[in-house]
Amino acid sequence: MPRTRTVATAASAAASALDRRTLLAAGGAASLAAGVGLALHEGSGSRAHAAEQRAVALSRQAPAAPLTPYTRGTTLATVAAPVSGSAGYRRLGSGPAWQRVVRSDLAAAKSGREGRRTALASFVQFTDLHLVDVQHPLRYEYLRAETASAWRPQEALSVAGAAALVERVNALRGAPVTGSPLHFVMTTGDNCDNNAKTELSWFLKVMSGGRITPNSGDPRHYEGVQNSGLKLYWQPDATLRDADKQLGYPRIEGFLEAAIREVNSPGLNLPWYATVGNHDALPGGCYAPGDSYFAEVAVGGKKLMTLDPAAAKAIWANVGSGGDPKGVDFKAMLKSQARHMRSVTADEARAPFTPAEYLKAHLDPANAGKGPVGHGYSQANIDEGTQYYAFRIADDVIGVSLDSTDPGGHYVGSVGTAQLRWLEKTIRENKDAHVIVFSHHTSRTMHNTNADPAHPKEKRHGGDELVALLGSYPNVLAWVNGHSHKNKIVAHSAPDNGSFWEISTASHVDYPQLARVIELVDNKDGTISLFTTLIESAAPHATDFTDLSQTGLAALYRELGYNAPGHRDTLSGEPSDRNTELVLKKA
Repeated sequence: MPRTRTVATAASAAASALDRRTLLAAGGAASLAAGVGLALHEGSGSRAHAAEQRAVALSRQAPAAPLTPYTRGTTLATVAAPVSGSAGYRRLGSGPAWQRVVRSDLAAAKSGREGRRTALASFVQFTDLHLVDVQHPLRYEYLRAETASAWRPQEALSVAGAAALVERVNALRGAPVTGSPLHFVMTTGDNCDNNAKTELSWFLKVMSGGRITPNSGDPRHYEGVQNSGLKLYWQPDATLRDADKQLGYPRIEGFLEAAIREVNSPGLNLPWYATVGNHDALPGGCYAPGDSYFAEVAVGGKKLMTLDPAAAKAIWANVGSGGDPKGVDFKAMLKSQARHMRSVTADEARAPFTPAEYLKAHLDPANAGKGPVGHGYSQANIDEGTQYYAFRIADDVIGVSLDSTDPGGHYVGSVGTAQLRWLEKTIRENKDAHVIVFSHHTSRTMHNTNADPAHPKEKRHGGDELVALLGSYPNVLAWVNGHSHKNKIVAHSAPDNGSFWEISTASHVDYPQLARVIELVDNKDGTISLFTTLIESAAPHATDFTDLSQTGLAALYRELGYNAPGHRDTLSGEPSDRNTELVLKKA
């Protein structure tokens, strides 16, 4: 069995190690918070804040050694798969497991390592939860014919689905391969869908525990595209033969009433950290924030539900090319369609949130859950106007959370020069520790050069530059991200310096709705392995259209997503992108 350095036994060692591994927040913006039972919040320069140490909740202790490795509750045991028909609406059930694939792209997998390995750290990645206020007036469901991501039939159940994912993590008995306690959960962005305060509140309660009513506007009734009588959208309660019912979607009486009913999340029983994504920071996930017109529409009582196909095509083409980062053309279109908008109940709670409000919400003790307060962010972030930080995962493992969203607009990302310099300084100053980098965007989706309005003269840097920087430091092991909604693992080789793995995980809004457990082990033979294990929510694979309980809705969330018209059936990735052992040389 592998030897395991647990959180409990590492805490005192981590405390004594702080003097020899000074983890400073360079460039003003970063706190170093521990994911192993010891939290640190350290500012820098003239804005330094008093160092604070605070115990945070620990994971369950690992079970007895004979219980590992295990597969139960993971895709190593079974995966949701269609069990009926080959066309039309297909029902789901339990399908074949996904086996583990050993990848030796960067280093040879040496025999006997199973008996030598020592567990260094383990954690869970959530990404692209997209908790959706489906009645929000600023949403662009009418672009559905142009892109499946504009509106999904399952979106009204996103909160129930996310709560079921939390339940799954809470039921895991440690890390699947080593059995070590899970140290934390990291969300890699797009936790919200439309930069709305309603969505941010729901996300924080899902993660930290609480009761959520996924409804806005009229507190008694749903008001949105799914009871609009429009054939463009699935009308679940109606007899109308809408476009989705013509493809086999069912009629489910009571669906909308159930969808806005209270959801209870137990909250994670682990500490959790947050990374910001473009849908968290930008209206629609693509427009530069700060336009008062968009804020007025968001809280107002008018909602556009239909649009001429030619106009819709032009809007989406503009978004896809990044041609309207500030939303000027989008605003003009909305104004031109004012007389075609439908009346809905106005709601101030739908207002967009600013970066400062995002940070303050995370720092609110009411949202602490199992900690740490701030979930990686600190007062230094508020003072400096930044959303990136570093934190200690284990005694000799450091995590770095980046902000890859461009405030200048567009859904692809980049980082500014100040953040890039801070990242390099943080890695260099911790050369005696392994480094795991987190961001929302992938290396291939970071090519946005729009200027940051707050720093118009600062250069923006893309994925190629980040890959080159990370590859120049042998202590960088992995870059963990999301955004693409697809499982993809890329080996980045830098023969003269370092090599690392880029691990991108599928979203929880599109099927197959996965999260990922990542374990870091020292093989004691000059190599390190990263084990990745995909997990689904705790909802059953099979569904019952008459079961509109919270659990039943979470199961429907998955099945409706599988059948969503226009969905990509490649998002689960190849076997080598799913459950893996990723081997690389030890620095």
